[in-house]
Amino acid sequence: MTNTLSVSELASLSAPGLGAGRDPHDPKDPALLKKMGEDPEVRAAWKRAFELIAPYRYAYNWSWLGRPAIQFPQDMVALQEIIWRTKPEVIVETGIAHGGSLVFSASMLALLGGEREAIGIDIDIRPHNRAAIEAHPLASRIAMFEGSSVDAALAARVRERVGGRSAMVVLDSNHTADHVARELALYSPLVRAGFFLVVMDTAVEYADPASIVDRPWGPGNNPMTAVDAFLAHETRFVVDEEYDAKLLFTVAPRGYLRATRDPEAT
Repeated sequence: MTNTLSVSELASLSAPGLGAGRDPHDPKDPALLKKMGEDPEVRAAWKRAFELIAPYRYAYNWSWLGRPAIQFPQDMVALQEIIWRTKPEVIVETGIAHGGSLVFSASMLALLGGEREAIGIDIDIRPHNRAAIEAHPLASRIAMFEGSSVDAALAARVRERVGGRSAMVVLDSNHTADHVARELALYSPLVRAGFFLVVMDTAVEYADPASIVDRPWGPGNNPMTAVDAFLAHETRFVVDEEYDAKLLFTVAPRGYLRATRDPEAT
């Protein structure tokens, strides 16, 4: 069963480092937002649009501060909201590619100040991408680990680097259910109460199988498959209903997970 946190419940939570409750001047209407998210015609229109743009590699058209990001702009806006509100000290990302998402995270952490950093993990950091990231003005806030994100030894090194700092995690590497399930097991313990674990590309569940070429994932075997299985036994995470309702045009439906309590000490 999927755990969800209602829009009104979310609004009443106190984000780390911020005061309790909603900004009384926020123009967002939680009731209308919830209604939009539940509108079957709106949901159907999003799924249809997703199918139509898939052959055009829509996500590949965007960059952040000079580096290709391979994300939907709507997801990047949502991520900046979350980062600004929760103020993590570290953002751990699996999947680096050209480095745009990693630079995005580093730029948000730079605005927050302090000794914050973005940590990226990729099985193959291509030399030209590594060189471009290391030459970027935000390179001092970026640490990269090359290797499989599901390698236990590498995950241990990442956990050691995070240490006792507050962390947000974004999973965006291999999209098979087994791989994402293993990432969830390895990296979800980094996320404390109030912080986010974001699983990208759950929308693969809704993709036309014919549009997925030379990839081992597809409908029935993708990040959403792993998220559903994860939430069935990991009760400290919930689907953030506000983001699930208002994003609509996203690669991560039901992928914005928020921790409601700290992980148990090991």
